[in-house]
Amino acid sequence: MTWICATCAVETAADAEPPPRCEICEDERQWVPADGQRWTTLDALWDAGQGMTIEEVEPGLLGLRIEPRLGIGQQAMVARVAEGTVLFDPPGFLDDESIAAVRGFGTPLAIAVSHPHMYGVMSSWSEVLDVPVLVPRADRAWPRRTDRIEWYDDRYRIADGLVLHRVGGHFAGSAVLEWADGAEDQGVLLAGDAIFPNPDRRTVSFLRSYPNRLPLSGAVVLRIADTVEALRFDRLYNNFGSVVPSNAKQVVRESAERHAAWCRGEHDDLTW
Repeated sequence: MTWICATCAVETAADAEPPPRCEICEDERQWVPADGQRWTTLDALWDAGQGMTIEEVEPGLLGLRIEPRLGIGQQAMVARVAEGTVLFDPPGFLDDESIAAVRGFGTPLAIAVSHPHMYGVMSSWSEVLDVPVLVPRADRAWPRRTDRIEWYDDRYRIADGLVLHRVGGHFAGSAVLEWADGAEDQGVLLAGDAIFPNPDRRTVSFLRSYPNRLPLSGAVVLRIADTVEALRFDRLYNNFGSVVPSNAKQVVRESAERHAAWCRGEHDDLTW
């Protein structure tokens, strides 16, 4: 039996009864609702009329979002190159329409995840698309279903123009997807929560926990910026569709330097 956490929408393999707890939600980076843990199933969601919105975010990039919102509410992305597609940060739901949309967008090659909050029903998607789920080995303790997973270390080439890179930070295994065909062939970075565009679309943030406002050190943030410095991208999306529309690599570097300076206390004079 597969159960889906109503709060994070991550699937868990269990017996006929739902699990007593969701370890992902109990972690300091997530949260359990005040009225307690609740579980659902795909059958229950289908019966309730749950659906999905599907749109082309830009040429070669499909966005999927569960409506009405379920779990954390991420926007999954399907990135396409000549060889096929990868489903990045899969949603916690699937139906015939969304499966057909993903298949129709190109030949599925793999499912990839940025970090545990974005696992969704990744194994269920893997079964219907008949592709592996790619998960960094550094996050080996987190999947609630381990079937169909292919582990990797710091880098995984899915196809020409689709490469996963582990950057760490938010989770030890936090990963980004470098998509070479996006942004008019200047490259796009799908960054999950590792690098988070701010509302101004000119800066980004880095946190250990977004809902609980836990910071990362300046050293870690600069390491993340150093890691993506070598990648090819001009535009950056997070896992909710927020975007740095251009010059994203410089934005990441300048935002990391700003973060580190505040952590070092260089701007304490502005706080009193």
